[in-house]
Amino acid sequence: MFILITSCGVSKSKHDIPDVSHYDTSVPNRITLSDSTFSSGANYLTKNQQQLWELYVQGDPYQIGLETGSLTRELFEKQERALLSKVAEMVPSKTKQYLLRKVLAWYNRKMYLHIPEEYKAEILGLSKYAGDDYDYIADDYLRILYLHGAHDIGHAFQDLALVGCSSFAAWGDKTEDGSLIIGRNLDFYAGDAFAENKMIAFVSPTNGHNFMSVTWAGMIGVVSGMNDQGLTVTINAGKSKLPLIAKTPISIVTREILQYASTIDEAIAIAKKREVFVSESIFIGSAKDKKAAVIEVSPGNFGVYEVPNSNQLICANHFQSDAFADDERNLKQIAESHSQYRYERMEELLNNTPKLTPQRAVDILRDKKGLENKAIGYGNEKALNQLLAHHGIVFKPEQNMVWVSSNPYQLGEFVAYDLNDVFEQAPNNTHKTSLQNANLLIEEDPFLYTKAYENYEAYRVLSRHISKAINNDEHIEISSLKELQNLNPNYWEAYYLTGRYYYEKGYYTAALTAFEHAKTKEITTVPDTRAVNDYIKKLKRKLNL
Repeated sequence: MFILITSCGVSKSKHDIPDVSHYDTSVPNRITLSDSTFSSGANYLTKNQQQLWELYVQGDPYQIGLETGSLTRELFEKQERALLSKVAEMVPSKTKQYLLRKVLAWYNRKMYLHIPEEYKAEILGLSKYAGDDYDYIADDYLRILYLHGAHDIGHAFQDLALVGCSSFAAWGDKTEDGSLIIGRNLDFYAGDAFAENKMIAFVSPTNGHNFMSVTWAGMIGVVSGMNDQGLTVTINAGKSKLPLIAKTPISIVTREILQYASTIDEAIAIAKKREVFVSESIFIGSAKDKKAAVIEVSPGNFGVYEVPNSNQLICANHFQSDAFADDERNLKQIAESHSQYRYERMEELLNNTPKLTPQRAVDILRDKKGLENKAIGYGNEKALNQLLAHHGIVFKPEQNMVWVSSNPYQLGEFVAYDLNDVFEQAPNNTHKTSLQNANLLIEEDPFLYTKAYENYEAYRVLSRHISKAINNDEHIEISSLKELQNLNPNYWEAYYLTGRYYYEKGYYTAALTAFEHAKTKEITTVPDTRAVNDYIKKLKRKLNL
């Protein structure tokens, strides 16, 4: 009965294919110039020396989709595999995977009604170059359309995207030359493989503004970007209730803003006309307005947050506008998550930075400490640099300048681009070389060459191994648990995992010691603190203490 109902409910969405007859439908002729450079007319894809892929595409929506798909086809397949294999890892049962596909098809049945036709046309063009491995999920077009809502769906169902994005802006007397500067970390993590092939897309559409976006193959939406009018867009997830049906993916809303807005008011007007299905802060910087603002959207509410008496704006993962002042989920988010802590850390660092510059903005994005410079362990979500970010980015909108981080995380070099130069030179870039401004490069973080970084990378591997062993009730050598703590001694999780293992094995005294040690560290969230305290209470009862 369930399958019958879902099949009927999704019929219209399955048969909705955008009309592209009025667009250029010519098939791109991709030329391989090297193993890392491909061209198709004026369009091209190349990998720069920092291992970031640079894509330049131009044309109408369908042609942009076709060109993007043709140039990025290998990367496209890798990204889809990286994302969907993560789903398979989380839901290993074939039966449950089948039911999940049915549920998602039902959940997404109205999405096509909420996406502008031009973006559906672009996705259709892109989908022509999708791989064959996942055809069992849905046909190419529908699958790629649905994947544009993956951030929203993961956010809605399990808060998967709600890791901890951090954004800030300063202007006027808060910056060295008075110009607006914006910094942001996108702490979206979908596995190491997903973050390997970052892409900077430079798009010159037939209609609207030229823009750049830090993205990945297969994605036409925007998570971080700036257009040639000096308008910037980044997104920070908020706390959502479980929506009943998918509507406009937030990355499509921000793509529309980037392509068609040049001021904060124009961005607000676009955001207002789209129905979203998760809660999100859209951080807008504007060269024309010479300031920044936050548009706060949710399925049933809308607010705008500005700072009329300040030249500094900060955004974490909670709402700040009057519209959400009494929102229970938002208040709980502030009280129980790590959002407020990161907000206060950004505020602390900005207050200690007399005049912001792009270099100083990068320094803030790379900060790995807690409030008052407390050592809170590497990888702690209370840190601005959680050592898992997909990317960090800095904008200087009035100069049309942007700096994008390179791997790993936001520790590698921040590569500089002048959008005025990029869009002037890209169409005639005969050799398809990188268009970065090497003179304005920001050097990599010296932390990369420390023993602490080496230990952190070892900790990541070992902690996953130990977590898996605990979940599967496998034996762990005591020396491995000691090593876990020694690799990241200030991180509460190392002691928490140790305590969990000892608890499951019945070594209650050792478990109590580990959990009490975890409690002395900076624990990430209130629920995590509660979990540690619950273990301590249970162990004291078992030990008659």
